[in-house]
Amino acid sequence: MELTQGVRFDTLGLSEPLMRALEKKNYEVSTPVQAGAIPPMLAWKDVLAKAPTGTGKTFAFGIPILEHINPADDQVQAVILAPTRELALQITEELRELAVYMEGVKIICCYGGQPIGKQINALKRHPQIIVATPGRFSDHMKRRTIKVDAVQTVVLDEADRMLDMGFIHDVTRILDKIPHRRNLGLFSATISREVMDIAWVYQRDAEEITVRAEEENKPDIVQYRVDTAAGDRVNVMLRILEKEHYERVVVFCNTKGTVERATKYLQMAGVEAECIHGDIPQAKRERVMQRFRDGKLRVFVATDVAARGIDVDDVDAVFNYDVPEENEYYIHRIGRTGRAKRSGTAYTFVSDYAALVRLDEIAKFTKNTITPVSVDAEGNLTAVKKG
Repeated sequence: MELTQGVRFDTLGLSEPLMRALEKKNYEVSTPVQAGAIPPMLAWKDVLAKAPTGTGKTFAFGIPILEHINPADDQVQAVILAPTRELALQITEELRELAVYMEGVKIICCYGGQPIGKQINALKRHPQIIVATPGRFSDHMKRRTIKVDAVQTVVLDEADRMLDMGFIHDVTRILDKIPHRRNLGLFSATISREVMDIAWVYQRDAEEITVRAEEENKPDIVQYRVDTAAGDRVNVMLRILEKEHYERVVVFCNTKGTVERATKYLQMAGVEAECIHGDIPQAKRERVMQRFRDGKLRVFVATDVAARGIDVDDVDAVFNYDVPEENEYYIHRIGRTGRAKRSGTAYTFVSDYAALVRLDEIAKFTKNTITPVSVDAEGNLTAVKKG
C-alpha cells in the first residue's frame, strides 16, 4: 500500500487520553505513515513500513502500542529497539508525551554507555514499555533483569541502520526469545536485504506501507554547493549565518576531530555553538541536545551517528562542513531541516576535486538538485554558471 496523505486522528477510534495528548500538541491530522500503520497495528497485524526520516514514525507505532497497554499489568508488554541511544531517548520522550494522560503506564529507556545498575533499578519499577538499543537489551536478557514472557509487540525503528551497524545477531536473538508476540513492526527509511530477511523470517502476512519521499511528503529543502578552501569554511558559514539571521543550525562533519575544530572556531567568533560525537560522555551529549531542542543553542555541530535521534522541527539550515561519505547520510543530514511543512536550506562545502565528485554522485543517487553558488563578503549567494 502506497500512501501520500494522512487522515484526521479523530477518525482512527483512539482513546480519550490519547486524543487529549494529541490535542495538547496541536496534532489534528496524521502523516501518511501514521495513517497507514496505526489501523493494522491496532488490529495486531505485522507492519513493514518504508518511510523517509522525519515523517512521524514514532507516533505510527507509539499510538497503537499505548492503546494496547494494560496499566494494571506490571509485566513488559512492548519492546522498541533503536540503533542509537540518541534515537532511543527521543522515542522515549515522545512516548511519554503521548502517555501523559494515561495513568499507570511506565516507559523506560535502556542503552549502552550508562551504568547498568541504574537501569536495573529503573526496571524494578516494572515498566510496561522498554525502549532500548539492541546490545544493552541483550545484556539485560542475559542477566535476567528483563523478562519478555508477556511481550506482545516488538518494533524495530530505523531497522536498516540497526542492521547496518552490526546488530543483526542481537536483534534475531531478541526476536527468538519472544515467541509469543502478537505483532512485529519494522520501520525503515530503506528496505535493505537484511530488513527483508528479518521480515521474511519473523513476520506473517505483514501490511506493507510505502511513503514516497515526494510531493507534500518530500521536505521543502533548497540545496546549495559552496566551493571554498578548506580553511575558509567557518568564515563563509559565519557570513551566511549573519546574512540570513538563522537562529537554529546543525553542522555535520565526518570526523570527531573536525567536529571539535569547527566548534572551537565558531565559539572563537562569538557564536553560541556546542558539539557532540562518540567520545563525549552521554550525560553531556544529552545536555547539549536538550539545550538545542529548547532553543538555547544557535549552532549544533555533530558527526552522523551522534546526531541521530535529534528530532527538532524548526532547524533553519543544515551545513555539511564535509561532504558525507555515504549517500544515505546526505539524506539524513539535510532531513534535519524542512520538517513539519516548513522550508529549509542545506549548504554543502566542497574544498577539493574528490569532494566534488562525491557530491555529484550523491545528487544522482538522491535525485536532488544541488545548486553551485559563490558567497560574497556580505554573505550573498550567487549562482555559479556551469561550464
